[in-house]
Amino acid sequence: MVSKARDTLTQELRKAGLSKSAIEAAWPTWWTEEADESPSGRAELRLALCRRLGLSPKALLGERVEFYWDDSARFKHLKVHDAEEQAAIASFGIALGRDLLIATTEPASHITWQNSDAESLRASILKRRRFVDLASIIGACWSFGIPVIHLAVVPLEAKHMHAMVVKHRERFAILLARNIPYPAMAAFTLAHELGHILLGHVEDAVALVDLESSTDDPDGDAQEQAADAFALTLLTGSTDPVIETDRKDFNAPSLADAAMRASAEYQVEPGTIALSLAHRDGSWARSMSALKFIYGDIPPVTGEINRLAHIMLNWDALVDDAAVYIQNVMTGSND
Repeated sequence: MVSKARDTLTQELRKAGLSKSAIEAAWPTWWTEEADESPSGRAELRLALCRRLGLSPKALLGERVEFYWDDSARFKHLKVHDAEEQAAIASFGIALGRDLLIATTEPASHITWQNSDAESLRASILKRRRFVDLASIIGACWSFGIPVIHLAVVPLEAKHMHAMVVKHRERFAILLARNIPYPAMAAFTLAHELGHILLGHVEDAVALVDLESSTDDPDGDAQEQAADAFALTLLTGSTDPVIETDRKDFNAPSLADAAMRASAEYQVEPGTIALSLAHRDGSWARSMSALKFIYGDIPPVTGEINRLAHIMLNWDALVDDAAVYIQNVMTGSND
């Protein structure tokens, strides 16, 4: 049975715009019916939720819900017009990102992102790999001390956020929120977010949020274009990769076969070749079908991202139920 205190507090948080799954993920494991009967227990509950969700403790202890970092993030592809929704996204992500950085080992002094660019990072990866792919970009992020996780729990019921970069004390965390079926698609998204960091786009904010693309702004802004160019250069070696076919009537299996054969010659991951062709000539249906032949029956990309995070994060560095909370957010569970 849900306690009256839990039910009342959940309703207040839901009215503020937070999703039910985010509230459940943040709910502390120590909460019991006995704690519900104690004024100090109820106060500690509110403070715990504030830490996890980025809320103002003073407000949650008796006034309306207020988000602590409501004006600290910059939003790209701004489609969420409600200021409270923007505040919920920003505060949820910033609080989570800071916990992730506590659990992430700082890189050795000779490993730094400050002087890296797409060309040098690509060259470094190609010294030990056939091409730049999702795994190598994730590895580069962790080597820079940049944790990367995928969110199974998002702050709003409507999934407005695709990805988010959080900054804290000159360090960064990347949160991926979009459900991405294939590695090449996830690789581009992650490379784009890494581009925002390496290009200095988060210098004057504590977070940068990539929302759903808006039809009102189809071309994006200069920073979005620069992050796209960074991603393309990292993945293909060019800001405008030329992917051409010698026939117009190719089908998905033949495209997949051609992409896999061309991969070794051009040092570009096969799925990236298929997506680059779609971007150039608009053949999205065939290219997406080709990805099924390229990758076959593979585990979900999001699970692979979080499995590595489980290995890389120093869970013992976290306190106040933060480790359980992060795991809840990554799995969608609050058990």
